[in-house]
Amino acid sequence: QVQLVESGGGLVQPGGSLRLSCAASGIIFKINTMGWYRQAPGKQRELVATITTDNNTNYADSVKGRFTISRDNAKSTVYLQMNNLKPEDTAVYYCNADLISKLWRTLNPWGQGTQVTVSS
Repeated sequence: QVQLVESGGGLVQPGGSLRLSCAASGIIFKINTMGWYRQAPGKQRELVATITTDNNTNYADSVKGRFTISRDNAKSTVYLQMNNLKPEDTAVYYCNADLISKLWRTLNPWGQGTQVTVSS
């Protein structure tokens, strides 16, 4: 089995920062693209940022210049540094990965989600 576990969410004031982490574990042969998505109450899940194996990144327009995605391949971990947070960033943040298991299966698991709340 493969598992993604997020951490780092919490409550922060507007203008503050948080760093999310997501670690992949299990029978993994290779991890390709990793990404972060978020879902606010009453809204659909949306892309926040993705990063490929050679560190090409893609961001939603709403977070460009404020959020930075990075990865540590040795630790099978992806990070999301969030700066200058705004109330509209409040959501449950989910980690996602495209990977190949050691059983040669292509998988696309999701993490359980971590709550980020931006409020004064």
